[in-house]
Amino acid sequence: MIQFSTGAGTSASAAGSEVLPQAAHMLASRLMPAGKLHIVPLGGLGEFGMNCMAIRWKDDIIVIDAGMMFPEGELLGVDIVVPALTYLIENREKVRGVLLTHGHEDHIGGIPWLISELNVPIYGTEFTLAYVEDKLEENGLLDSAELNEMLPGKRFQIGPFTIHPIQVNHSIVDAVSLAIRTPLGVIIHTGDFKIDLTPTDNKTFDLQAFAEYGKEGVLALLQDSTNVERSGYTPSERAVRPKLEEIFVHSKRRLFISCFSSSIHRIKMATEMAYQFRRKIALVGRSITESTEIAQDLGHIDLPCSAFIAPNQIRDYTPEQVLVLISGTQGEPLSALSRAAVDNHRHAKIEPGDTVVLSSRVIPGNEKAIYRVIDHLFRREAKVIYNDGSEPPVHVSGHASQEELKMMINLVRPQYFIPIHGEYRQLKRHAQIAAGMKGLVGNVIMIETGDILEFDELGARRVGQAPVGRICIDSGSNSDIVEDLVIRDRKHLSEDGFVMPILAINKLTGRLEGIPEIVMRGFAGAPDDNEFIEDARGTVRRTFEHSTKEEVADYGLIKEKIRVDLRRYINRNTQRRPLVIPVIVEI
Repeated sequence: MIQFSTGAGTSASAAGSEVLPQAAHMLASRLMPAGKLHIVPLGGLGEFGMNCMAIRWKDDIIVIDAGMMFPEGELLGVDIVVPALTYLIENREKVRGVLLTHGHEDHIGGIPWLISELNVPIYGTEFTLAYVEDKLEENGLLDSAELNEMLPGKRFQIGPFTIHPIQVNHSIVDAVSLAIRTPLGVIIHTGDFKIDLTPTDNKTFDLQAFAEYGKEGVLALLQDSTNVERSGYTPSERAVRPKLEEIFVHSKRRLFISCFSSSIHRIKMATEMAYQFRRKIALVGRSITESTEIAQDLGHIDLPCSAFIAPNQIRDYTPEQVLVLISGTQGEPLSALSRAAVDNHRHAKIEPGDTVVLSSRVIPGNEKAIYRVIDHLFRREAKVIYNDGSEPPVHVSGHASQEELKMMINLVRPQYFIPIHGEYRQLKRHAQIAAGMKGLVGNVIMIETGDILEFDELGARRVGQAPVGRICIDSGSNSDIVEDLVIRDRKHLSEDGFVMPILAINKLTGRLEGIPEIVMRGFAGAPDDNEFIEDARGTVRRTFEHSTKEEVADYGLIKEKIRVDLRRYINRNTQRRPLVIPVIVEI
């Protein structure tokens, strides 16, 4: 934990056990009840995604968000990654509920795994709960789940905590910050937010609520760090409208628009323009279809049914009469856009002169996949428009930039400031900005996933580590969870391939029948001539012949001896370590 002191005459402290003197004095001056308040991030601090945080007072725990993240390149065959819930499981009788700030995957994607372990009440806004319902139903958990809708501005109680959802703006509808009144003071968790003064849904950011808490006094502000490296202000969602209007005016053929399926503001804007320009709307791709249907059911999109057509009706209209909203903005290999870009989609076919708009940002790590799709689109002579920094923009962020972050700090004036949601460099940059706002912030504290931050009447300190980690999920397997050993073997195979020695053994005599066969796949280290293969066969035969009858009779033991000797021979001659899998055939 790194702590920055902003009070005059006090020095910065990096010691986890030292109580900050200025804050200790401020806290001690208030007659606080005896007890320990713990903030325990279980994911999302020092990494993008897996946002999950526990707040504990004595024997009561509430959880804020339960997100997922997409796997890194080395997690071969893994679909998603969710935070390990060991801390919550060890304290299962104390967990009172899960509070969701909004419906993005990095905040709700881990809900099915959390609920399968801890069936506790879930609290979220209407749109967020609609997403959660779909997830729980898909996993067969909906009937047993307890879902509770929370309304911005309406307070409710969970154990010793009073929860106040505060209306904020984000790239998804129904996002809230959470003001949590604890026995030691108010904690504000911003969730993901930006300050949009002209939101497309006319639900304005509740600046007054934050200002009122600032006047009252806030113990700790936990603030989103995603856009801390961007100066100035994040543009309003309405900044996209001029570019979209220009695209609709100049597109003479079929128009394809791809955006995040949760970007209901963007989908609403595109569908309303299509209706205005007399284009029929086709939804292609499961995620964007489901999101749009949820938005229609909840009244966020209000267009007549006649405005929409089924994907198989696209060919029934002339190209200038159709808008296709298509999923796959991040270049996912099996997404609708990726398949359409290589003429592999039965309904969405991109032809010369069509316009394709990627109205989204490039998520770090997805660059190659996205630009590969863009290349395919250019090969088909389509006009491709993506977020290349030109004005007006085709996409704006949903996260606050530096000046909005400072505005929030100015309104709240917390005793403790804690940056959340981001990689370490972003948390560090955010901490430095807050530390520079002397007189507005008591102390700045940096923590990472797993750190236990403790508050009491004397101040704040780090008191240890909670058990944290990640769970890798392969949704196509029977067990879902992918163990570390499996991932290690997959990585091993991807790098060095495998070698399979096959031995035929006479089950009556126990003797070797014929010469061992050597099968190699993905192993690039072997010499081109046959001498290497012959020597490998000789190694296997010698290992077998020099083994005792008892060893030969124990197939598990003899296979392990062959594996060790053959791997040693291969490594000595090729400096490679392929996976060696001996096979014994009885004849």
